[in-house]
Amino acid sequence: MALRELQIVLIGEPTAAFVKELEAPIMQVLGVSAFPGKLGLPNPIYAFNKDRKQFNTSAVMRRLNTVREIGIPWLLGITDVDLFVPDMSFVYGDADREGRVAVMSLNRLKAEGDAWKRRAYVEAVHLAGHLVGLAACEDARCAMFTATTITDAERRQLQLCTNCRNELARLRKTA
Repeated sequence: MALRELQIVLIGEPTAAFVKELEAPIMQVLGVSAFPGKLGLPNPIYAFNKDRKQFNTSAVMRRLNTVREIGIPWLLGITDVDLFVPDMSFVYGDADREGRVAVMSLNRLKAEGDAWKRRAYVEAVHLAGHLVGLAACEDARCAMFTATTITDAERRQLQLCTNCRNELARLRKTA
């Protein structure tokens, strides 16, 4: 597979320096070149649900597509706001494979101690993995395991299990 690119977009408060830190883990685990986009977005007030006091991932992902750079296949937005999808109380992130866009929040990852950066790196790899075609994994140590609690987020490693590595290799051959 030719090297593919992932544009990372700041939404609101996260720093450009942190976004730069995400490039290495995404490249190491997935072989995808990630780079900060030229444009960012303000806090996603348009996606706020006043009853839940959270922000809807679908609305954020739709807006992300407005800053996609020409020729870039995948887009990942990074925000500090609390995200939700309708059938869950919260999510760390969400990906739309067909739309080739994902969004992740640092909000709940930062809430617990000093390990938040490692948790954020793993979540970024998880979402980028979905964009390149990987499915959720049942191995709780794999980066592709879907974390629904902070314990899940802590347990995941910054690597793929054997099954997911094999699937990634298969996806590279067919791309």
